[in-house]
Amino acid sequence: MAARISTEQFEELVLKADRPVLVDFYSDTCIPCKMLSATLGDIEDEYGDKIQIYKVNVNYDADLAGQYQVMAAPTVILFHQGAERGRLKGAAGKDEITELFAEYL
Repeated sequence: MAARISTEQFEELVLKADRPVLVDFYSDTCIPCKMLSATLGDIEDEYGDKIQIYKVNVNYDADLAGQYQVMAAPTVILFHQGAERGRLKGAAGKDEITELFAEYL
């Protein structure tokens, strides 16, 4: 299961990562977020040696969500080499998410 990270950890774990990173901006009360969590777990099982997946709670880390203009949960943002490379909003499917990071593997 993807680890929850905070604003303080974001730069080190996401922006300085040496491989692609998916960040799931979520809320505990969001039903689509819970559905997406299972999908991200499947992706982590399959691609865990090639990508990293983290979760950021938009309620606890609202400033970070604001910095990346996350307006709705869930929003998944792909980071690679310190920059945003793509994003999906809503409970995206596995194929849609893997397509997001495939070119960076």
